[in-house]
Amino acid sequence: MWSTARNIVIALILSGMLLACVIVGGLYVWARQEGLNPVKAIQLKITLTLKDDDLNTAAGTDPTFRQFEIQAGDTAYTVSQNLRREGFITDSDLFVDYVQYHRLDVQLEAGVYYLQQTQTIPQIASSLTDASIATVPLTVLEGWRLEEIADIIDTNPLLDFGGADFWSAVGPGASLPPDFKVRAGIPDMMSNGIAPSLEGFLYPASYKLRPGITIFELRDEMLNTFNNYVTDDLYQQATQQGFTMYEAVTLASIVEREAVQVDEAPIIASVYLNRLRLPMRLDADPTVQYAIGNTRDGRWWPSITQADYYGLEGVPNQSYSTYLNDGLPPGPIAVPSLASIKAVLNPAATEYYYFRRGCEDDNRHVFFTLDQQTDHANFTCE
Repeated sequence: MWSTARNIVIALILSGMLLACVIVGGLYVWARQEGLNPVKAIQLKITLTLKDDDLNTAAGTDPTFRQFEIQAGDTAYTVSQNLRREGFITDSDLFVDYVQYHRLDVQLEAGVYYLQQTQTIPQIASSLTDASIATVPLTVLEGWRLEEIADIIDTNPLLDFGGADFWSAVGPGASLPPDFKVRAGIPDMMSNGIAPSLEGFLYPASYKLRPGITIFELRDEMLNTFNNYVTDDLYQQATQQGFTMYEAVTLASIVEREAVQVDEAPIIASVYLNRLRLPMRLDADPTVQYAIGNTRDGRWWPSITQADYYGLEGVPNQSYSTYLNDGLPPGPIAVPSLASIKAVLNPAATEYYYFRRGCEDDNRHVFFTLDQQTDHANFTCE
């Protein structure tokens, strides 16, 4: 009986030793394949196993996303020290051990990230390997109206607000940032008796937003981007033209919708400026499209015919039609590009008062002087 028990014990010991050899051997082979020092890999595995609870315990309870940046050339040690200093982790050595063992130390990517105190070391380490997914993308295109921006916000599942929230923050009657409003010359009330919006001023760009950004933070970021591109020099040029920036952006928004080819923007701007100075109605098709909106065929920029030029009875935004009303529309009709704003402030010197789309399939235009009004009216492509 004693002999049997001894044999069982010996068998168990041998089995345990064999299992340990298999585990260690497997770990050794894995370490060699991954480029790790096998002894170091074993040490790291033991450390991570003993500190598993610490690995999976967050440094704090604040769920707020805060910016964290990895500079080019930062080592895992440098990153760990910065993470600890900014309160994202409590044990910098454990972070280094974790990324070394999982070979993430060579994948840490330079860039801007948004992290939370409530993330664990494995979660933080994983997120720091791809800067492209660390932010919320939002692209606003030149020529869009506010409703189109609201529509694209509705399709972005990474944002914590929707298009209706956006409209409430930037649409007609919204509370506009006082400093920006004064600087841009946005009136308290537009010429049509409606409170103004931020139409035209939410700069078109590809934004990389922090997770959890609020609608007002988004608004301010877009306005700050406008200020970054529309410099003091451009404001001075607007003053020299006799415009507020609000008026310049209003005209630029029309130019944006008309000029498909960027090099034509200064010429198209000159046409409208020549008409304003005559004076003469702008007769700009995009203002009619803006007035109609998506009420016709579900598109924000619907196709129109000559019948629409003077047939907008009952359309709420008919005050925007420059076929029915003198001068500029009450406000911008879309967000213009910087090129369109510069075209208005630095127009081509021409005697053109009319233009039509040309006959070639290149979205270019044919321009006419005041004496060529009949040619413009009779222009056809045969």
